[in-house]
Amino acid sequence: MIEQTKSQMNELKLFGALKTIDQRLHEANVHGWGHAELLSSLMTDEKLDRDVRSIGRRVKAASFRTQATMERLDLTAKRTLSKTLVRDLMTLSFIKSPRNVLIVGPTGIGKTYLATALGEYACRSGFSCIFVGVHVLMEKLMMTRADGTYLKYRERLTKTDLLIIDDVGLKKLPPEIAIDLHDLLEERQDRSTLITTQLPLKNWKEIIEDPLALDSIVDKLANGTLLIKIEGPTMRKVNDRNAVVDSQSVPEEIAVQ
Repeated sequence: MIEQTKSQMNELKLFGALKTIDQRLHEANVHGWGHAELLSSLMTDEKLDRDVRSIGRRVKAASFRTQATMERLDLTAKRTLSKTLVRDLMTLSFIKSPRNVLIVGPTGIGKTYLATALGEYACRSGFSCIFVGVHVLMEKLMMTRADGTYLKYRERLTKTDLLIIDDVGLKKLPPEIAIDLHDLLEERQDRSTLITTQLPLKNWKEIIEDPLALDSIVDKLANGTLLIKIEGPTMRKVNDRNAVVDSQSVPEEIAVQ
């Protein structure tokens, strides 16, 4: 009977319950569980297993370049990350009530780690995420234009709950990529886009030459955007898991709300 039940569970893809059924049957015998208790424990195991596998799929689809978690942010080092800010970020309110996020700071300061940690936490919380470096994004957009999959790729970028574009500003954006960025921000008005950059918005004229595209992009990022400005010595000399965030240091273009 048990072997038949296991076979049926496998056919129905109840893999979580299948993995624990022997343990649960033993516990039922030891503790005198009734049918309801046994069934409840198996269904809990199944749900937990499915949740874990779903998180794994979302994390894999996000294509993070590094491993990072909000829980591993160093809150004890000299360059302490505000517990209040971390707590606020972990509510994921910027995704639930969509607003863009701009993380600004010099090379090696921890921008990518913080962005990745937020993306990973979003995946664990049931949201979809795509992480892409701006140069990879440029290459993919050009490649998909060439092979006819541009619209399909753009749709993925548009529909994900959280789009993270890393390292904007290392070099000038080609005119067509600047337009793509503008269109993505336009199409994602009801979703959150997180951008990491070394440049405050007032300096984006250095990377976007088209004045119309520049004005429109800056306007979209300046209004309602959550700014996180990271300052201090490079974290590559200390620990890539640390970051210092000063949410009070706000460029003229942005007001943190």
